[in-house]
Amino acid sequence: MKNRSFAQSLLDKVQHQVSSLKVPSLLVATGVTFSLSIPASAAIDTLRNKGKTADQPPVPKQQLISQNPQTVELTLVSFAVTKEAYSKVIPLFQQKWKRERNQEVKFVESYAGSGTQTRAVIDGLEADIVHLALGFDVDRIQKAGLIDPGWEKEAPNDAVVSRSVVALVTRPGNPKNVRGWSDLAKPGISVVTANPKTSGVARWNFLALWGAVSKTGGDDAKAQDYVTQVFKNAPVLAKDARELSDIFFKKNQGDVLINYENEVILASQKGETGFFTVIPQNNISIDNPIAVVDKVVNKRKTREVAEAFVQFLYTPEAQREFAKVGFRPVNTSITKEFDKKFPKVNKLYTIKDFGGWAEAQKRFFDDGAVFDRIQASR
Repeated sequence: MKNRSFAQSLLDKVQHQVSSLKVPSLLVATGVTFSLSIPASAAIDTLRNKGKTADQPPVPKQQLISQNPQTVELTLVSFAVTKEAYSKVIPLFQQKWKRERNQEVKFVESYAGSGTQTRAVIDGLEADIVHLALGFDVDRIQKAGLIDPGWEKEAPNDAVVSRSVVALVTRPGNPKNVRGWSDLAKPGISVVTANPKTSGVARWNFLALWGAVSKTGGDDAKAQDYVTQVFKNAPVLAKDARELSDIFFKKNQGDVLINYENEVILASQKGETGFFTVIPQNNISIDNPIAVVDKVVNKRKTREVAEAFVQFLYTPEAQREFAKVGFRPVNTSITKEFDKKFPKVNKLYTIKDFGGWAEAQKRFFDDGAVFDRIQASR
């Protein structure tokens, strides 16, 4: 009886201590973040739920990590539409690393709009690797002191690991007879696009619209008039590429969707068939970069595996998985394999034709720049 009483007393004491413990911030493999104080018992329940991903970015102030020789954990923060590709690529890398190093690699994954993810990382989300929609977002993380200068040269292809172009999608039968860029500015056309303030795809879309005029002989005044009219035809601006697809395909809103080609291909794979798709022959190369977050990998001692994962993404097996879900591969051997899947584009310009991302951001997307003036005139 004394032993039982003593054991019960000890158990009561431990339970009291655990129930009163507060965890200020915790990122776990589910991608869930607790930014307020919570009972430790709730945190323990969450820790038991492994292997899931977060569709909204966690923003922790600190991260509880247990690295050991048998297991290493990487946090991958990526823009929304890469989730399907990574669901296939990550297991391939895990198998390879286990086979070669006899070490398990666990991934914490977070997917959301590129601008949203960038802010989350700057605000404290400890990402080992970022894969974002545009180089400007990686530059912002660099300027925050988290990524070393020269990140573009730390991976092949100037760190561009996935690529796409802009696609136009209409309702079945193309009832509004949309054939190209010029049709988007016509009266009575309802356009579905995204907000350049929050979305990488929206900035690419905007530059493609601008280039539809400026890269075919029109001056800046004509380009601004055209883009202004297109945005007048866009009653709602989505927050990211995935929401764009949901608005058009699931909510049945709009006459024409402007989105990544890869999102359109993925939608068709998921059963959204019968829609009319146009790949404009005057288009922009949508280049999505990847980078290791130096400050985080140095702190967590994950640089070796993080850099190995980045390099793996350029291999034929990884690029093949990106291509299967609609990204144009950057590995030339896989480009040939999927040649018939992706229509050729006659005139393909790049962000360099706009002076690079720093110049494009300042000119078009900063507060008070061209996009804000267009919005004010709607």
